[in-house]
Amino acid sequence: MDSALTTVGLPLALAIIMFGLGLDLTVADFRRVGRAPRAVAVALVCQVVLLPAICFGLVVLFDLPALLGIGMLLLAASPGGTTANLFSHLFKGDVALNITLTAINTVIAVVTLPLITGLAIAFFDRQDDVSMPLVEIVKVFALILLPVGIGMVVNARSPGFARRMDKPVRIGSAVILAILVLGILLDQIESVGDYLADVGLITALFCAISLVVGYVVPKAFGVTGPQAIASSMEVGVHNATLAIFVAVEVLDEVEASVPAAVYSLVMFLFAALWGAWVSKQVTARDQQASAV
Repeated sequence: MDSALTTVGLPLALAIIMFGLGLDLTVADFRRVGRAPRAVAVALVCQVVLLPAICFGLVVLFDLPALLGIGMLLLAASPGGTTANLFSHLFKGDVALNITLTAINTVIAVVTLPLITGLAIAFFDRQDDVSMPLVEIVKVFALILLPVGIGMVVNARSPGFARRMDKPVRIGSAVILAILVLGILLDQIESVGDYLADVGLITALFCAISLVVGYVVPKAFGVTGPQAIASSMEVGVHNATLAIFVAVEVLDEVEASVPAAVYSLVMFLFAALWGAWVSKQVTARDQQASAV
C-alpha cells in the first residue's frame, strides 16, 4: 500500500486530527487534573491498563493470526481523540474532562503505545520481521504532538478563529478517516472477507466492552453523571487513525491496520447507541433525585 494515500494522506489525516485536538486545548486543561483527580485517574487506568489486558484476552480467545493480533493491541494502546469529545458533547458528558483525558493520554501514549505493541510483537514471536524502530516512534509522536502544540497556540492567540475552525476540522477528519478505511479495505480486497470473519466480531466486542468498562468502572469508584459519560466515550472511542498510521508507516504491515479499519466501521454506531442509552439513564436519575 505504498501510495499517495499512505505517504501523504495518512500523515496529513493524523496531523489534521491532532491539530483539531489542539484547537480545543489550553494549558488549563492539563491543570484540571487537580479538580477531578478520581475521574482522571480511574479513566486513565481503564485506558492504559485494563483495556489492553481485556484486548489481549480477546486476542487469545479468538486465536487471531499474529499481524491481526498485533493490530488489535495497537488499537487498544491508542489514546482517545476528538471523536470521543464529539460523542461526549452529543450525549451530555463532561467535555472538559474528555479534553483533559485526551491531552494526558496522548502524552502518556508516547511510552505506552510502543511498549504494548512491542509486547504484542514479542508474544507472537515476530521480532524478526515486525519492529518499531526508535527513530520512527519519535517521528510518529512528533507528528502527533507538533500539530497539537500548533493548535494550542492558535487557540491561545485567536480563540474566535479556533472556534470557527472546530467544526470544519472535525468534518475533515471524519472524511479523511473514511477514505483511509476504504483505501485499506480496497488494498486488501482479496482478503477482506477473511479479515471481516477474523476480526469483525472481536472488534465489535472490543468496542462494546470498552464503552461499558469506561462507564461502569468509574461509576464503581464514585464517578457518576456527565463525568461517567465522558469517561465512557474517552475509553471506548480510540484514535483509529493513529493505529492505522503506526501499522502502515512504522510496522510496515498493512494487515496490522485492518483491526483499526474494521473498528472504525462499527465504532460510530456503537458509540451512538450506547451514548443515547447512558444519557437517558443519567437524565432519569437526575430527575428522580430532583423530585425527592
